[in-house]
Amino acid sequence: MTHPTASREKAMKAVEAIFERYLLIAKSTNFTGFDKHIMSTVKVVDATMGGTVTFELPLDERYGNLNGVMHGGAAGVIFDMCTTIALGPLAKPGFWDFLGGVTRTLSISYLKAIPIGTTIRVYSEVMQVGRTMALIRGTMTSLDRKTVYCTCEHHKVAVPTRKEHLEHVVEWDGLWAKDGEGKAKL
Repeated sequence: MTHPTASREKAMKAVEAIFERYLLIAKSTNFTGFDKHIMSTVKVVDATMGGTVTFELPLDERYGNLNGVMHGGAAGVIFDMCTTIALGPLAKPGFWDFLGGVTRTLSISYLKAIPIGTTIRVYSEVMQVGRTMALIRGTMTSLDRKTVYCTCEHHKVAVPTRKEHLEHVVEWDGLWAKDGEGKAKL
C-alpha cells in the first residue's frame, strides 16, 4: 500500500514535469503564446494520483476586459491548460504523455464576474480517461472556495505527442519505470 504522502509527492512530480517540459519547449522554440503566461504563473497547490490538481493563479490586466473583470476567453485558456494538466498523474509513456491530446469540446458556465486583481483557485478532476478520449471537469473559485466563478467540462481526444517535444528530457522521464505488471511507478 502506498503511503498518502508518497502518493501526493508522486502526483506533484508528475504535474511539475509537465510544466518543466512545457517551459523547456517554449524556451527552445522562442514560443510566446498566451498560454505561456499561465504556465509561467500558475501555482500547483495539490495533486493526486487519481487525476485531480488544484492551482492558484493571480489575475492581472492581461486576463481582463474593459469592464475590469476576467474576459470569458481567458477563462477558456486557463481551464484548457489546468484541466489538461490533471491528466499528468495518470499518464505513462504512450498514454496521455505530455499534453498528448487536443480539445474536442470545452464548455464553460460563467456564474459570477471575477475582478482583475483576484487570485483564483482552479480545481481540475479527471472524470474518465480511456485510450483515445478523456473527460475532465474544472471549477474556478475564490481562494476560500466560497464563491464559484465558473465551471467547465473539457473533452479531450488523444493524439501522439510530438517527437520533438519528448526530446526535452525532464527528471520525471527517469523516474518512470515498469513494474512486473507493466504499470508506471517511481
